[in-house]
Amino acid sequence: MGTTEHQQLEDEVEDMVKKLAGDVDLFGDGDLRPGAIAGVGDDVFCIDGEHMAGSELLFSYAFDKGEAIEDGGDHLVMILEGIVVAPGWLAASGSIIVVIGVLELAYQYTKKGACLSLVAQRKQALEGVAADALERGTSDVLVIPADVSDAEQSRHAVEATVAHFGKLNHLVANAGVWSSCCFDEITNITGFNKMMDVNFWGSVYPTYYAMPNLKASKGKLIVSSSTAATAPTSRMSLYNATKAAQLRFYETLRYELGSEVAVTILTAGFVESEMTKGKVIQKDGDVAIDLEARDVQIGVFPVVRVEKLCEVALDGIQRGDWYVTWPSMYLPMPFIACIAPEVLNWLSYALYNAKQGSLPLSQRMLDATGAKRFYPLSLRHHPGIKTEGTHHKQDIDAASNV
Repeated sequence: MGTTEHQQLEDEVEDMVKKLAGDVDLFGDGDLRPGAIAGVGDDVFCIDGEHMAGSELLFSYAFDKGEAIEDGGDHLVMILEGIVVAPGWLAASGSIIVVIGVLELAYQYTKKGACLSLVAQRKQALEGVAADALERGTSDVLVIPADVSDAEQSRHAVEATVAHFGKLNHLVANAGVWSSCCFDEITNITGFNKMMDVNFWGSVYPTYYAMPNLKASKGKLIVSSSTAATAPTSRMSLYNATKAAQLRFYETLRYELGSEVAVTILTAGFVESEMTKGKVIQKDGDVAIDLEARDVQIGVFPVVRVEKLCEVALDGIQRGDWYVTWPSMYLPMPFIACIAPEVLNWLSYALYNAKQGSLPLSQRMLDATGAKRFYPLSLRHHPGIKTEGTHHKQDIDAASNV
């Protein structure tokens, strides 16, 4: 199909949509690109004028007339002279979402009518989230207890999802663990191997096994990284390294995949989660609650509510953004780290390094300002280490970012 024919088809589609749904810029730059999307308001209309009800739905289109497009079950699809018009943006009704390291984002997907496959280690915790998701309107939830830092368990989680639902549209990789101590204070270095296993391989293994299904559905990868990947701070050397490795892996994977699978990387600051509740790998390699280390690391920086992060994240995923950074105050950090790394070096050293017997500046600022009272309520009590028996929905893992 030539350029002129492409433009004629774009004009035909856009004219029809304007008549039915109002004035929109459907194709933007005028280029037909596989996987490109554009919003048309609150409702979607077929080319022939048949109304397809929906909320904040999108058009998608493909290159060639007659190209095989899987309708995904509940997705309505029509082909008109090479343009595929379909309601939904892959998280519409009937899409299958795998969420690893259960988080509020699962509930955001529920609002879009997606079916969920929830993967984490604590079965009772997963069942609590599943029950909430069903109450909120999702039609089906699969619970898969698994340790995604283990390759075989990751494979099983993906295969069980596809066996149950028949397809996979989105993979959300969110498992994570952190530490907060200086490198030379560590007493058991091998105890930190688990950090690389969870933060890096806990995303890579599920991605590897999900890739054929994501390609088949032209799906999306959503990865929870961190601002620490590009703007590292003191006391988190190994955590920063694992997140940097994760970030570079998925950036490279995006280059390799092109338009086959979209990749959105979440780079958040401090977020309400198990980690900001004080759950860390300590100097001896054991996992424990250390509120003092948590307070030193956070200091007066804001801790955002996980619900807000997930609202922002889902908007970015829907737009097809490469990165979603929240709070927005962290947006300049990669640029500063590139052009003026000495500024971050000075700031990090000033905040977190202290003479023997004295508190770090970050802790003193927190105490002097009383900023802890602005922490989300869930951070202002001692949470304890979660086990199979602790599964209240407020205690479920949120976003694994710092």
